Amino acid sequence: MSNEKTGSYRTKRVFVNNIDTYSSKCIAKFLSTCMVGGSLEEADEDGPAEDETALQDGTFQIVGTISNNEGEKPSFALQCYAVSISQKRDQLLPSLLECDVVVYNISEHATAEMIDEATWAISALHSDIESFASQKIFILISSVMTWAMSKPADPNDPEIPLTEDDYRRKRHHPNFKEHANAEKMVLKLGKTSKLSSYVVAAGVQYGMGENLLHYFFKTSWLGEFAKVPVFGPGTNIIPTIHVNDLAGVIQNVIDHKPKIHYFLAMDDSNNTFEDIVKIISFVLGPGKIKKVPKEEAYLTKVLTNADVDYLSVNLRIEPIFLKETFNLHWVSEAGIIDNINRVVEEYKLLRLLLPIRICLLGPPAVGKSSVAEKLCQHYKLHHINLKEVIDEKMKCLPLVAVNGTEQEGESEEALSNAQDQLDSLKDSMEQNGGRLSDGLVYRIMRDKLNSTPCRNHGFVLDGFPKSYDQAKEIFYDEQDDPRSKMPAFNKKIIPEFIFSLEASDDFLKERVQNLPESVAEKMRYSKDEYLTRLKKFRKANVEDETVLNYFDELEIHPEHIGKDEIMQEHELLEARSAPLRNYLMNYVMPSLAEGMMECCKAKPDDPVDFLAEYLLRNNSQD
Repeated sequence: MSNEKTGSYRTKRVFVNNIDTYSSKCIAKFLSTCMVGGSLEEADEDGPAEDETALQDGTFQIVGTISNNEGEKPSFALQCYAVSISQKRDQLLPSLLECDVVVYNISEHATAEMIDEATWAISALHSDIESFASQKIFILISSVMTWAMSKPADPNDPEIPLTEDDYRRKRHHPNFKEHANAEKMVLKLGKTSKLSSYVVAAGVQYGMGENLLHYFFKTSWLGEFAKVPVFGPGTNIIPTIHVNDLAGVIQNVIDHKPKIHYFLAMDDSNNTFEDIVKIISFVLGPGKIKKVPKEEAYLTKVLTNADVDYLSVNLRIEPIFLKETFNLHWVSEAGIIDNINRVVEEYKLLRLLLPIRICLLGPPAVGKSSVAEKLCQHYKLHHINLKEVIDEKMKCLPLVAVNGTEQEGESEEALSNAQDQLDSLKDSMEQNGGRLSDGLVYRIMRDKLNSTPCRNHGFVLDGFPKSYDQAKEIFYDEQDDPRSKMPAFNKKIIPEFIFSLEASDDFLKERVQNLPESVAEKMRYSKDEYLTRLKKFRKANVEDETVLNYFDELEIHPEHIGKDEIMQEHELLEARSAPLRNYLMNYVMPSLAEGMMECCKAKPDDPVDFLAEYLLRNNSQD
């Protein structure tokens, strides 16, 4: 343990169990960026850097157990111990005695063994208290489920929340009896001058990639269901806390060493289960929810019994001591609903759910749609074709405008907007001979690119925009910086990859001539019509301001891929592979086929060994 000083505080060594699991990892990583005594001073508005994981002088030194010894060691940890070592407690105890602070986290997915280890640790430290050179702190991070069956503070007014003052009236959930017993033991054994113990009962944790709520985030993001399920009525109030705010509470306990030894840790929200799922679905998914029987949660094969218990808790609770005692720099004081955009960005970033945005350009019949379909299939992207986007909007708006009042989750404002758009489309088509004005086309395309699925997963733009001006209109950014020499563009919808598929006119004409007649008619590739479209494309792409120039100016440089070159390369590979194919057909396949037939007749226990012996035997005979 280092005695090096930083300001007036020395470095402290902190043990945290299971630092490669969600909650403990976030807490340990947060502490590793905090200066010892930092919460005693005025909170910095920016807080500790989330990506700052290097060990620093004056910060907490983190050691702890890990469940996967073969995995990569957490970069924020000074030392890690395998869980197998923690099972040999006589080997773990010296490591605990080296620490100034011992934190055991049993707040989420705690097994009986984990809880037993936590109670052993406080007992072992208490038994060895005479050997302490200085005071040690033991912190048990428990669960709000030890309050789950508590009766309201005032039976006549259920709006009055429970507080730490109601500690003696609290009642634990039947499945969290061991948590409650652990809390009592920790508080009992840590009332000496050399060993001070604390219990922090945490609400359901969220943020930083998610754990318990991951199912709802994942279901929303994948978009496989039209509505995200809410298991049960959903009217229950779930106490919650951002995991980094919980880490801030632990930091404050260490720094302040308060006289109060039991703390509730949750944010100011009193959100219902239904409201939490609804906001996740709205920001990340289809925007709608569906209430289903509680029992269906078990059919997900993802949510555990303990998870369902957490999601079913109904507690109106307020952490009074937390606010009166500590100097917290809150990440999400108002709760997950008011901070959903930040929480969703954390989820995407830490889960590496970054969208891929592609634009395919090139002359008609070069194969853009075929390539787009393959890219979308491989990367799970959305195929954006201008005609299909307009058709979708024309079909969707009348349904929303007419039937919207019957659709769950449709606000009056959304219905009014849908009706206004529908009226605009009709007026535009009447004034433009059945066609939409350019402005409405651009608006429809922007709406599509800004839709939740496209923002989440990404897209492949198929042959659009076609010109410099169209690109400016589609990707413009309202936050235009007049000082910038570069065209203003919306970073959230601008394609990251531009591919220009190129081919000679002769190649393209031959390709169109070889298309089936039905396909040619569907694609409007009749001879005269196609030549007109090709001529128009060539003319538009010899101007100074082409769509490719637009992306070049933004330093998103297009990749030029020649279709002729691809065909030539394919033909070359075919030619080079011919001798190998002939060799295999003449000298390998006949013997191999005979061997496989004999194998099928014999049905040996080891068919591979049988086949190898057969080929060797027949080769020797030859």
